[in-house]
Amino acid sequence: MKPTRRAPEPHRSPHTERGTTKDLAHFMLYHSTRNPQEVLTSREAVLKGLAQDGGLFVTDLLGERRIDPASLTGPYADTAKRVFSALLDDYTPEEIDQSIAAAYGSTFKCPLPGDVTPVTKLGRMHLLELYHGPTAAFKDVALCMLPQLMSRALAGTGRRLMIVTATSGDTGKAALAGFEDVPGIGITVFYPEGGVSAVQHLQMATQEGSNVAVCAVKGNFDDAQTAVKNLFSSPITKELAQIGVSLSSANSINIGRLVPQIVYYFDAYRQLLARGVVHAGDPVDFTVPTGNFGDVLAGWCAKRMGLPVRRLVVASNANNVLTDFLLTGVYDRRRPLHKTISPSMDILVSSNLERALYWIDDMSAERTRERMESLKTKGFYQVDAELLAKLQATFGCGFADDAATMDSIRAAWEEDGRLIDPHTAVARRVALENASPEVPMVVLSTASPYKFCRDVYTALYGDLKTKAAAPEAAAFEYMDALADATGVEPPASLSNLRTKPVLWKDVEAIADLPQYVLRQARTKLA
Repeated sequence: MKPTRRAPEPHRSPHTERGTTKDLAHFMLYHSTRNPQEVLTSREAVLKGLAQDGGLFVTDLLGERRIDPASLTGPYADTAKRVFSALLDDYTPEEIDQSIAAAYGSTFKCPLPGDVTPVTKLGRMHLLELYHGPTAAFKDVALCMLPQLMSRALAGTGRRLMIVTATSGDTGKAALAGFEDVPGIGITVFYPEGGVSAVQHLQMATQEGSNVAVCAVKGNFDDAQTAVKNLFSSPITKELAQIGVSLSSANSINIGRLVPQIVYYFDAYRQLLARGVVHAGDPVDFTVPTGNFGDVLAGWCAKRMGLPVRRLVVASNANNVLTDFLLTGVYDRRRPLHKTISPSMDILVSSNLERALYWIDDMSAERTRERMESLKTKGFYQVDAELLAKLQATFGCGFADDAATMDSIRAAWEEDGRLIDPHTAVARRVALENASPEVPMVVLSTASPYKFCRDVYTALYGDLKTKAAAPEAAAFEYMDALADATGVEPPASLSNLRTKPVLWKDVEAIADLPQYVLRQARTKLA
């Protein structure tokens, strides 16, 4: 890769803090993957979420903000402070400390005090447990932090935000929980009707809060995600502006989602160092169950910042568009979307891959823009052999269909004594195919198995003769049966769903989403 270059000097938009106008050139600057000219500070990029031209915010200085992993000897909060201070440097040290304390101080239930994402054993590999947050999914790590970043960036500005998010299952609940009743911010979450697990649906449909809205869409996740991205360049932004509201996003397209995910890669290495699994500078491999490419991209960012990552293995389900891309250089979304038992990965348009292509292709906004336009209009794009070789130098790949995923769930329990969810099972299967004895392999475990209790129970014991007519009621029968059979207790946040009333039953066509958002903004933020 060519030497990292600095972003262009800002031409407008000075940042004002406590009455003092600061020169933006002193800060880490962000701009669209498709246009490097208009630059923002990190707090402005966090608030905006998505660039006006549809691009994602990136910085050209990523490789200059390096962290020595051997210097990380304290708890998770210390690692988080190092990463946030490096990449979100126009937040004050006090703001970062307060945000970390609010996000991670008491919200994660781990065996050891101070832990947020513990590393444990998975056979001869290691498991990075990312599911100990309030909604039992890895999205909590970022979505407990994002509201803190946004609310501090909004303070004193008089601005109001409507967060609009598409979810394939986990992001929605984590975002709803994180933003519940945050002053000056409303949140609207869209999910594909029938495209999430029964427990995931209940988590969203029972969400309380005066500023939240939840709506199913008639379509798949890619339809919902595209519709949400299109909102940012649609006439709806002007109508919202008339009532003093700006749009933003809590999806992984928001840089405020990506940065917190970088932290747990560094912290995983810190834990391996502390246990003597690796010595300073030794390489580590990570396998990541991936749909939207955000979680694995965070690992690449950690590598650019100094973490000795050898390989990042992209694990896909039957929707293996990323596997095909990393093998051939052709990204082609023109294929059927398969409904699988790992629904958070049922995605054909991996939005965060755009950031990877920008960074790895010598930070060319022009080529990135051309590829994204081709994907939108033609349904595919192709990278040249040189860029494909750069990608393959770091990213491995593989996929597992539902049958292989169920085998992996069963093997993890019978051979390793670990109860894992279908997404983690996909990663475990692919990790075993890519692991080497010389380099430790860390598998990212992205959700509690109890979010997918029916499929996990079925993989282990076969179908349960349930008497329940509704999928949600059946889910709790499977939850109880799985707990009885394994002795592994479900998280209280999931088992307690059975007593919560369903508050949200809205269903809208894709074409009607803009007006739904406008109605919610007028209701929640008036």
